[in-house]
Amino acid sequence: MLAIFGICIFVFLLLSRLAYLQIYKNELYTTLSTKNAIDLVPIEPTRGLIYDRNGVLLAENVPVFSLDIIPLQVPDLQKTLIALEKIVDVSDSDLTQFKKQLKQHRRFDEIPLKLRLTEEEVARFTENQYRFPGVLIKARLMRHYPYGESFSHVLGYVGRINTQELAEIDQINYSASHYIGKLGIEKFYEEELHGNVGYEEVENDASGKPIRVLKNISGTPGKNLYLTIDSGLQFAAEKALVDHRGAIVAIQPQTGQVLAMVSQPAYDPNLFVEGISQKDYQELQQSEEKPLYDRALRGLYPLASTIKPYLALEGLQSGATTPEFAISDTGIFRLPNVSRPWHDWRRNGHGRVNLQTAVTVSCDVYFYQLAYKMGIQAIDSILRQFGYGTLTGIDLDGELPGIVASPASKLKFRGTRWFPGDTINSSIGQGDMQATPIQLASAVSTMATRGKRYVPYLLLGEQIPGKTYIKHTPTAIEPVKLKDNKYWDLVIEAMQNVVALPQGTAYTQFGRNYRYTIAAKTGTAALSKRRNPDEEDKQESMPEKLRDHHLFIAFAPVEDPKIAVAIITENSNNAIETARALIDYYLASQPDAAKPSLIQTLSLTPSPQAAR
Repeated sequence: MLAIFGICIFVFLLLSRLAYLQIYKNELYTTLSTKNAIDLVPIEPTRGLIYDRNGVLLAENVPVFSLDIIPLQVPDLQKTLIALEKIVDVSDSDLTQFKKQLKQHRRFDEIPLKLRLTEEEVARFTENQYRFPGVLIKARLMRHYPYGESFSHVLGYVGRINTQELAEIDQINYSASHYIGKLGIEKFYEEELHGNVGYEEVENDASGKPIRVLKNISGTPGKNLYLTIDSGLQFAAEKALVDHRGAIVAIQPQTGQVLAMVSQPAYDPNLFVEGISQKDYQELQQSEEKPLYDRALRGLYPLASTIKPYLALEGLQSGATTPEFAISDTGIFRLPNVSRPWHDWRRNGHGRVNLQTAVTVSCDVYFYQLAYKMGIQAIDSILRQFGYGTLTGIDLDGELPGIVASPASKLKFRGTRWFPGDTINSSIGQGDMQATPIQLASAVSTMATRGKRYVPYLLLGEQIPGKTYIKHTPTAIEPVKLKDNKYWDLVIEAMQNVVALPQGTAYTQFGRNYRYTIAAKTGTAALSKRRNPDEEDKQESMPEKLRDHHLFIAFAPVEDPKIAVAIITENSNNAIETARALIDYYLASQPDAAKPSLIQTLSLTPSPQAAR
């Protein structure tokens, strides 16, 4: 009887526990059961596309099949990898990249082993998929740059997320992403291009294999970006610069929009998307041509004689010279109590020279005297007003500020004091004077607009697919103001004569029969010390690496500037011809104002947000 009573109590307790779990705790355990059966699978957002100002596609997404592995579902990863190599072509580079990603991701993440499977590889794996639990073929979009080396330094590239980046990004938003912008526009506008992750609610069976998709939680695709770059002009610039090392930057003076930005030689960014091999990367890194080096943004070159128009403005502004004041240039300048002479680039000088003639013929002696009279502080002041020695603020990472030579900068970088001879060297853009091509282009744009200054920028506008296009607006900055606006006219007229008059330093190389007005200035960055001025004419007989760099800054048309350019050719005297080809192309290709551009047809909505 006692046993029966005990059994009854036990049954009662059991039923009470079941009732408690089934009724009172029903909601909790139903939820836990559902979570056990349903997974939230992140969906990578579609990366935004990149276009030029005319709608030419510069960066696209192409569909590929990849072979992915979910480590948690693979019984023996090493054996699986060995077996897979007999079915698909898995390279050493693929394995290296996979092992890197394996350390960075969770064991239940899908990690690509091989990208871009061929149709034959897809078919072979599909036949054998039953042998490989946790291995699947995934359809995904991969970044592709259709023009290869063109635009590489502007666009940059995307690459696999590394450990450092993984620690810095929003890991939830990148839970389905394996790539991130590394350089250029791809990096600077990564947030806009990436978008926001989506999810699928997937029902699994007891083994964890997906059965069906219950719900789709849409993410947000990345924004499509439209750049200020004119691809036609970019191609024309590359063609003009072919076989020469150097850089070209072209800017729209009235806005600061960068129309072309070329650094030669360049590299193919597609090599980096899948994961460049160590061999290929070393070849790029160790090349004497330095294709990975962005000369337009980071190249530091002497200003050379391109400095002279700015010094001419300061000379007029400060009263150190006048339009009428002239000197007799014999080809030699001497400082008081200094035995060493400074030579003009022309052995016997230029004879009687006033300010405008000095700019036109690039008379060194005139500017030696002007600099000695003004002093280095005045030179420092005018150059900084035009943006030298500071970052332009262009929407790319990695820009260098250059150097405006001064007593403070010499003490900082060289640890020595300033001498009067340093001022003389600075007056022709030599010594410690250094600038980047983007600074040169920005400064000559300011000259073109007679003092108006804008931050150079590359992002013309952006658009979430299917929504309104938002145009970015120029950012005006502190202008250059002169006491008398006629000073602008005097210096710009002298720059026009650089090309228009037979004695102008660009007259012969620029050529005739152009149908626009142009103001310009040449410059020569000497790489070896001259024994005498006549060695300027012996460049072709010298080893290429010892030949001078040549600079050319210009804007056109003078009365309504539409383009300003800065060109540097390393160890080559091709800058002027390059500029001619570039300006001819651009001014001839300007669209009819009555016809709307592609951008104007995108339902423009001006935004107060300026380009960054």
